[in-house]
Amino acid sequence: MRSGSVSSRSVSLPGDPPGGRRAVAVWSIGVSVYFVAVIFRTSLGVAGLDAADRFHVNASALSTFSILQLLVYAGMQIPVGLLVDRLGTKKVLTIGVVLFTAGQLGFAFSPSYATALASRALLGCGDAMTFISVLRLGARWFPVRRGPLVAQLAGLVGMAGNLVSTLVLARLLHGVGWTVAFGGSALAGVVVLVLLLAFLKDHPEGYEPEPFPHRGSAYVRRQIVASWKEPGTRLGMWVHFTTQFPAMVFLLLWGLPFLVQAQGLSRATAGELLTLVVLSNMLIGLVYGQIIARHHAARLPLALGTVGATAAVWAATLAYPAAHAPMWLLIVLCTVLGACGPASMIGFDFARPANPPERQGTASGITNMGGFVASMTTLLAIGVLLDATGDDYTVAFCAVFVLQAVGLSQILRLRKRAARRERERLVASRVETVHVPA
Repeated sequence: MRSGSVSSRSVSLPGDPPGGRRAVAVWSIGVSVYFVAVIFRTSLGVAGLDAADRFHVNASALSTFSILQLLVYAGMQIPVGLLVDRLGTKKVLTIGVVLFTAGQLGFAFSPSYATALASRALLGCGDAMTFISVLRLGARWFPVRRGPLVAQLAGLVGMAGNLVSTLVLARLLHGVGWTVAFGGSALAGVVVLVLLLAFLKDHPEGYEPEPFPHRGSAYVRRQIVASWKEPGTRLGMWVHFTTQFPAMVFLLLWGLPFLVQAQGLSRATAGELLTLVVLSNMLIGLVYGQIIARHHAARLPLALGTVGATAAVWAATLAYPAAHAPMWLLIVLCTVLGACGPASMIGFDFARPANPPERQGTASGITNMGGFVASMTTLLAIGVLLDATGDDYTVAFCAVFVLQAVGLSQILRLRKRAARRERERLVASRVETVHVPA
């Protein structure tokens, strides 16, 4: 044994998984499930106008597709977090794959608006089980110090799924038609299900989590209450709430109609701008992950800076005096929107150190719920305002600023309390690691 003051950032904690090639291989299987889930989740974003024609619905009814999907997703976050803590990653991911594949297949063959809605709800239920499971998988296979980078990489792979929607699925949709495009894409779910069942493991051998009582409603209540009491969990949720939704709303449904109907662009050009959002997200995600891994104090400045930049560029676009904003401004808008996804991942970097391993799934579920509640609310508000104003996108998209103001006020209220609590936990963890096995 050797003793001394040891930095928790320079030495792995006791029981910390080693990482390595096998960890990367197993984690890659889990993240491939999330990749497919994002393809299915965002597939409506490139098919919004087609869906309106196919099911003969207006803007409010069209937004209901995404709202219902996100309502189910957000409502499932805490239950899924509890399930992951109790059942482990593999079982929850398996259920998720079956559900979102069935939902995508059902959407392909839906003969009516009602059955299509039910299919999107089923898809949202399965999708809800993926990201928290992938975060838990990363925490079980990689050292704690790799947490921020692993989480950002998971988000980056998810955005690659969005890229497949904008580049591949959109072309298939207009080339082979609705049923073949959506039905064919469902095969990807079958592929990842086979990989998952054959190769994925919850944790490395020798790094089994300690037994934890998972009985009855008392366990559920204890997990939720303990996670929520941590200021870091609540701060993480509000960071996720405030940063994620502008890009989510743009990519999930309203970006293509805004660029085509309000800005007068062709579908091809609008698709290229949506692709720019995704590419920007992937690049900025790598940068944010590296910065936070090296400079933990950069978390809040990066999140607040992203909120400010997003609000500024949206205001400039909507207030532009001409009928259509210039292309350079739309390019700036889409580039800045690309920072929203990586910034939302910062929320998990506040919740993760605030909770012990046995609460990671529950805390992640609470955090992840934030951005999707904001997205759902904004999708509904934009749809209602478009119908009420005769498709005035300038008025409708002002809903973005309202949600940002709400989230920003909560971030500023919680930031000092969360920082103080995190310092207390860090001091306690350093005391526990004063004696580290040689």
